[in-house]
Amino acid sequence: MKPILIDNKINNFSKRINVDADKSISIRWALFASQAIGKSTAYNLLMSEDVLSTIKCLKKLGIKINLTKKKCEIYGNGINGFNFKKNIVLNAGNSGTLGRLILPLLIKSPEKIKLVGDKSLSKRDFTRIINPLQKFGAEFFPNKKKIPLYIKGSNFIRPISYIENRGSAQCKSAVMLASLNAPGITKIKAKKSRNHTENFFKNLNIPIKIRKKKNYDLIEVHGEKNFSAFKYKIPGDISSSAFFIVLTILSKNSKLIIRNVNINPSRDGVIRILKKMGAKIHYENIKIYKGEKIANIHVRSSKYIKSIKCPTKLNSSAIDEFLIIFLVAAKASGVSYFNNLEELNQKESKRLNLGSKILNLMGVKTKLTDNSIKIYGNPYLQVKKKCVIKNYLGDHRIMAMSTIAALSIGGKWEIHNPDSINTSFPSFFKILKKNFKARII
Repeated sequence: MKPILIDNKINNFSKRINVDADKSISIRWALFASQAIGKSTAYNLLMSEDVLSTIKCLKKLGIKINLTKKKCEIYGNGINGFNFKKNIVLNAGNSGTLGRLILPLLIKSPEKIKLVGDKSLSKRDFTRIINPLQKFGAEFFPNKKKIPLYIKGSNFIRPISYIENRGSAQCKSAVMLASLNAPGITKIKAKKSRNHTENFFKNLNIPIKIRKKKNYDLIEVHGEKNFSAFKYKIPGDISSSAFFIVLTILSKNSKLIIRNVNINPSRDGVIRILKKMGAKIHYENIKIYKGEKIANIHVRSSKYIKSIKCPTKLNSSAIDEFLIIFLVAAKASGVSYFNNLEELNQKESKRLNLGSKILNLMGVKTKLTDNSIKIYGNPYLQVKKKCVIKNYLGDHRIMAMSTIAALSIGGKWEIHNPDSINTSFPSFFKILKKNFKARII
């Protein structure tokens, strides 16, 4: 797809919108549905490339799936109910969530299964998943850090004790999913991170015990317990919402309501950080659905944005939104400081480094280390030179952050690989053009 050109800021607006469905829950729903007994149904499933890759992988493993615009039906055969044929190749595409969460469901496969992905995913670390799965009894060929790789299971799976100290929900979730196939009790001590997988376990009555401590959770899962099929209406994605929240904050005389968004407290760090910076955000119509907290998000323009020394305890709950938070910090009064963000460089691209480079292109001074960034904000920031965004491994969040920068702060922008947004938020440009009259060429 050819690059997009933007050279005009969005005018003031007052809008109500819906964003696409939550990606983390969409992928997890499909994986859990494949392990349930019977027909599970999802409404409002995210139709992104990452989720469609999940559907394709499950079909290759013998799972019957009916997918329409209105709903998705998955016919599960219970735990370890895949049809393990020879020479299966699973393509996770760009999805780290899929790549890392489907491997633990394969730890009883009698055949070698190959996992591949796109250029970006092939650069990402898989040892964090390989190491605990080997302890369960799975084998990997060749034994290396990255995909492509092969996994072969075992009939002699054993429960493990595991310490997750990165604050990675993917690592924690991988061990939890593997524990479904392990007899006895798997024990996990996990640094705080998003808890969607725990919510699925609890709502599906999978035997789980969780003790919450100040800085970590103690989790115990009793394995080899089948569970029944289930229905799920998937809420809007807070990561997708964050782009329009920031567009509103940085635009003059504007207000926005985003309806039916998942504001899970392990996920809403972006809201808490932005409010500390002076953003006018509040929730209405709050409800709890299958353990997830859902609400309408109300946002208004912010005339004054404060700098922040971001509390590191909020990092894990905002890890996918820091790029767009950096953009707000660029317009803040004073110097903002973000620390312990080495995990950002383990995402689809080196987001910490690339985020700093984009701010520099805009004329914003930054100081960067391997795990931190200082952003010297300028409330009067104007982008005076053309910004060309390319060579970023097609990272959807880099692309979307750049688009919001162009539409809220101004300047002339040429943004390559705009189709990368299809991995997580296919209606991004449609919403911008229809609701905000964005001029994107």
